[in-house]
Amino acid sequence: MYIHERGNWINFIWDNNRLSPILSSVRYLQGRLLGRMESLGFDFIKRATLESLILDVVDTSRIEGEFLNPELVRSSIARKLGIENSEFVKTPRNIEGIVDVILDATQNFEEALTKVRLLGWHNSLFQTGYSGYQQIDVAKYRSGGMKVVSGNFGREKIHFEAPSADRVPYEMDLFLDWLNNENSIDLVLKSIIAHFWFVTIHPFDDGNGRIARAILDMFLAKSDSSKIRFYSLSNQIFKEHKHYNAILETTQKGSQDITQYLEWFLSCFERALLASEQNLEIILDKAHFWEKHKSTTINDRQRFVINYIYDNYDKEVGYLRTSVYAKRASCSTDTALRDLQDLVSKEMLIAEDSGKKTNYVIVSPKGIRIPKISNETI
Repeated sequence: MYIHERGNWINFIWDNNRLSPILSSVRYLQGRLLGRMESLGFDFIKRATLESLILDVVDTSRIEGEFLNPELVRSSIARKLGIENSEFVKTPRNIEGIVDVILDATQNFEEALTKVRLLGWHNSLFQTGYSGYQQIDVAKYRSGGMKVVSGNFGREKIHFEAPSADRVPYEMDLFLDWLNNENSIDLVLKSIIAHFWFVTIHPFDDGNGRIARAILDMFLAKSDSSKIRFYSLSNQIFKEHKHYNAILETTQKGSQDITQYLEWFLSCFERALLASEQNLEIILDKAHFWEKHKSTTINDRQRFVINYIYDNYDKEVGYLRTSVYAKRASCSTDTALRDLQDLVSKEMLIAEDSGKKTNYVIVSPKGIRIPKISNETI
């Protein structure tokens, strides 16, 4: 039996004694990180927010198996936030759509989530009327059944079956009324419950996971009372997506006691905040770097590689060399060498002679060695 087949299935219960310690830790980390962010200058706040939003957009899509170009995502968000660092780049509709949804959720969190707004999000995700090669109902609730299935044809495994289509309008009315009017639950807990409630109804033909995480982000922003983004829960969920799928399936097949689900999600959020705290130094360094070089003229290849090095700092990606640059930038080694020498002349990189080969290191405003040194090359 699925949870939505139980009578009064939305009368969720949980054990506050189990949740209180981790909720307190999460709230403390939120406040500490937000306080640190608010002490920065306006330009740095916008750039740090940009980095977190890029992770949100890229990783909420990766969870669904869609891999977006981070540089195109960056261009779209930067343009919409008024951070113009490069020439206008035309971005595909699928990127523009998910960017619009995430920005609306996190920057306009004080506005009610109405049916009209929700359908607008869905339309943004599927502007062509298709999901892949399949035509779907867009900007309207689904008209057919919905199953979450994995495995090859003939050997499929059903993980979850959503409520029948005729129930969806009623269930969504209840959900939206609760979402906009329930004020007694801590907003972090409310965001996590809202995610589960929405994804269990599964009201659309496609895009339910992305919209559920947008709702999650919207109410987490509301819990921060700030448009500043200093973490990406979608990034952490992607790192733990197998556990994420497992806890959803277990809870959807369980009782109305959702303590275990809330406990896992709070722990996941705590890990996201701790990771953000560790990565904030790199985010700030990157923000300072681009602020320092906002008037420096470089090409798209150079910008891409520098951003790639910063974005993959935590992976200890190793040495940056001419051959590595050529591979990452999809150019010849001669072009790579000219690009690298140009970056050195503009004091964006330092060339280190290691004997047989030259390594290049970013001139970090905070004195951090970027990239890290390891046995691998990036």
